[in-house]
Amino acid sequence: MNTHMILSEGAAVGGGSGAIFMIGYVAFLLLIVYFLFIKPSKKQRKEQEELMSSIKPGDTIMTTSGFYGTVIGMDDDTVIVEFGNNKNCRIPMHKKAIAEVEKPEEAVKEDAEEEKSSKKIGKKKEN
Repeated sequence: MNTHMILSEGAAVGGGSGAIFMIGYVAFLLLIVYFLFIKPSKKQRKEQEELMSSIKPGDTIMTTSGFYGTVIGMDDDTVIVEFGNNKNCRIPMHKKAIAEVEKPEEAVKEDAEEEKSSKKIGKKKEN
């Protein structure tokens, strides 16, 4: 009888530490899920909302299907986009269909930077 009591006490102590281990393990897995899936998704949603709020007429956009166009008008959820050189090709589309936005000022800056870098490449080094 004495050995039976010792074994049952050891099982009770081991069972408690096993439960604590399981709780810690589940908490660790939940943290991994949060940092791998939930947090990046919230960050991406916030960036998308900032992008949508910054759109103005005259901006060049790329749609999620890969078409490039210029914004010519806007409503709350709808954007009227002009595609190509044809002024008659104006399509209303949902704001969520916009993947990228390029502001006219940014395009001018990029062109100036490209021009400077091409001039540097063309120069020969003098001794």
